[in-house]
Amino acid sequence: MTDRLDIALAQLNPTVGDVSGNAQLLRQARAQAAAAKADLMLVGELALVGYPPEDLVLKPALQEDAEAAVRALAQETADGGPGLIVTTPWREDGKLYNAALLLDGGRIVGQRYKHDLPNYGVFDEKRVFAPGPMPGPVVFRGARLGIPICEDMWTPDVTECLAETGAELLLVPNGSPYEADKLDTRLNLAVARVKETGLPLVYVNQVGGQDELVFDGGSFALNADCRLAAQLPTFREALALTRWRRNGNGGWTCAVAERVAPHGGLAAIYQAMLLGLRDYVNKNRFPGVVLGLSGGIDSALSAAVAVDALGPERVWCVMLPSRYTSGDSVGDAEVCAGLLGTRLDRIAIEPAVTAFADMLAPSFAGRQPDIAEENIQSRVRGLTLMALSNKFGHMVLTTGNKSEMSVGYATIYGDMCGGYSVVKDVYKTTVYALSRWRNQERPYGALGPVGRVIPENILIKAPTAELRANQKDQDSLPPYDALDDMLQCLVEKEMAFEEIVARGHAPQTVRRIEHLLYLAEYKRRQAPPGVKITRRNFGRDRRYPITNKFRDAPR
Repeated sequence: MTDRLDIALAQLNPTVGDVSGNAQLLRQARAQAAAAKADLMLVGELALVGYPPEDLVLKPALQEDAEAAVRALAQETADGGPGLIVTTPWREDGKLYNAALLLDGGRIVGQRYKHDLPNYGVFDEKRVFAPGPMPGPVVFRGARLGIPICEDMWTPDVTECLAETGAELLLVPNGSPYEADKLDTRLNLAVARVKETGLPLVYVNQVGGQDELVFDGGSFALNADCRLAAQLPTFREALALTRWRRNGNGGWTCAVAERVAPHGGLAAIYQAMLLGLRDYVNKNRFPGVVLGLSGGIDSALSAAVAVDALGPERVWCVMLPSRYTSGDSVGDAEVCAGLLGTRLDRIAIEPAVTAFADMLAPSFAGRQPDIAEENIQSRVRGLTLMALSNKFGHMVLTTGNKSEMSVGYATIYGDMCGGYSVVKDVYKTTVYALSRWRNQERPYGALGPVGRVIPENILIKAPTAELRANQKDQDSLPPYDALDDMLQCLVEKEMAFEEIVARGHAPQTVRRIEHLLYLAEYKRRQAPPGVKITRRNFGRDRRYPITNKFRDAPR
């Protein structure tokens, strides 16, 4: 029986579907672990194929590639270096499992399958995986290791079973995506499992962006007294060695290692936006992004995140003025692009808008100008940006925030055109808070400049779409602080009409906002993906029908 065990926590950024590339990441991390004299290396969930693989994992060819990579990695552990817990889909007896395989001494010496498959929020694992049996521990060099996989730690049953069957240490591979305050949730659950079982716990999360999800890392180790022994950084790859020794009671104790303070609050939200965009662009091999820089707050923040994620040379801003665009907006866009160091082109849309108006004049004869003409402007802008994207390969970055997307204050096939959004799940009030924060702080890993990047005038002027003369957002919407409170009640909390009114909102206003929220569902279904920030984002979390006659508010 061994009395020492040095475990490397490898917080990696895999790419979904890139089995060979991910296997190489594992090899590189294992080489680092070997140099640090580790006995064992633990990675995040499904690290070999990337997480979440969704229906891709059902492809027989992917399963075969993963199995071949596992067997190759297993053979490499015959070198006398650290063992490896590799996480991968694994087929046995005609069933596909979410698995953790223990590789050591040139072979697969143990395998455990995820028992609790999440089927809520952004998770849909029951669709593709079979639940594994209730697991017992695996033996590694004399230590009895319990390997609950991600969701297996979120409820007590699996860890309780592992403790009862002789596990001495819990090693938890995870694919837990970011949302506000999620790290606290993970830590609280881990502490609960430690208290219940009396066993120390190692938690390894992956890091990186995968479509709408961002994995924030923040891996950690807890001793049996629930004290934090190690904490890896958030939002970046890292590898840390934890040194475990048997104590006088026969259990394991981890010597206190580095504990990196995690990002929190606005800093964490910004880092999630930055990492989500960076990985979406780079993993999909876009040369850069192009976006309309209107002189407003949403496009300014989107441009700032893009520059921080990709560097100014990969961000192309375009000002698309119409007859209703104010001189202030043009000037603010120019100042913003100058602060960020990006290219800014100016393409006037009036010739195209006039051409459309002339073309449609016979069909529109006898009708007063209204929102149809306003939306032509937005659609000409979308068409122009998409043309630039088609010609040069840059992805169009959309700039609509969650407040606007909630109530449909956006033009479908217009300003909703594009490939990705960093503010899709960010309420307008938070857009302002993030913009002020970025003017004072430079995020970790940012490629943009230090100091102010968003002009003060953009922060203080009234928001407007500038699709008609003297237009302001508040002509159509309540003040954003009130709107955002109502939307959080409706979207995040599913609160009843009476409860929202009791918070001080006028009944007729709540009724109207609820109606707009339901009415805009068809637009949101056609919106590009964007970084998940809140507990319930549109698309993966909140799934509502388009055809829907229900209204909670009394009529």
